[in-house]
Amino acid sequence: MGNRDLEREGGTKPRNGSYHPPTTTAAPYYMENSESQWTSWLVPMIVVANVAMFIVVMFVNNCPSNINNLGSGGRRQCVARFLGRLSFQPLQDNPLFGPSSSTLQNLGALEWDKVVHGHQGWRLFTCIWLHAGVVHLLANMLSLVFIGIRLEQQFGFVRVGIIYLLSGIGGSVLSCLFIQRSISVGASGALFGLLGAMLSELLTNWSIYTNKAAALITLIIIIAINLAVGLLPHVDNYAHIGGFMSGFLLGFVLLLRPQFGWLERQHLPAEGRLKSKFKAYQYVLLLIASILLIVGFTVGLVMLFRGVKANEHCEWCRYLSCLRTSRWSCEN
Repeated sequence: MGNRDLEREGGTKPRNGSYHPPTTTAAPYYMENSESQWTSWLVPMIVVANVAMFIVVMFVNNCPSNINNLGSGGRRQCVARFLGRLSFQPLQDNPLFGPSSSTLQNLGALEWDKVVHGHQGWRLFTCIWLHAGVVHLLANMLSLVFIGIRLEQQFGFVRVGIIYLLSGIGGSVLSCLFIQRSISVGASGALFGLLGAMLSELLTNWSIYTNKAAALITLIIIIAINLAVGLLPHVDNYAHIGGFMSGFLLGFVLLLRPQFGWLERQHLPAEGRLKSKFKAYQYVLLLIASILLIVGFTVGLVMLFRGVKANEHCEWCRYLSCLRTSRWSCEN
């Protein structure tokens, strides 16, 4: 029973008689009688915190006091002026309906010079809670709700919170290593970390899933599309890649599930009980991922605070965040 593969054409049928229909968007798995779902509260709180932080940023930005509005006289005007102090910068400055870059910079945006020479390493964390505009905020928060709530319900707030924060910081580190001439903000690195964790969770718990191939293909397509979007101008794909890599490795460490039959071993005869909570390959993946995480974060942080510019050592890496077209170049 310990090595039983639960893949079936019509889904899984647990012992309690309830039926889980097949799906290709979120792979169903066998949930034993003693396993229950968590109530999701951390992800909604993160959403609330990001929205509240954006309001604070717009209040501090105070567009009307920073720009001279002369009606239709040809001068630049704040957008949505009826919001008063919370109105947005002119679209020429910020097409995402948000604050000025100087406001984001002052409030903790990721900037290589300030992190390295200004000894402001805290920006690796604070930039995760800032967004460039309403469009940016909505896109990230909707993604967080769809991805994060499912993970928190299945694995709890502690593990999901750790993955979210460490992935965000991992994305910030890689971004700062490659981008020195502009600022970066957003929770995209943390979100890609959750996507990476979903992928590694599916792989490390492979034997207890049903419709696993469809789920794997669907997840890979979603990840590929999102990474492809990062090739557009002004999108920090380094943060996406760094966050994804961090979350992918963290998933092997934090999102292990006991092998089939472990939770009900006390109801089985002694000779039929499992000897190990996890399978051997799960322990191997956990060990490898732990080593890579420690080495990766250590090397990345040491390189960053020594002022290493990764682009100078990897000429082709610029194309990981920029797709050269006739409209723009990837040289800068």
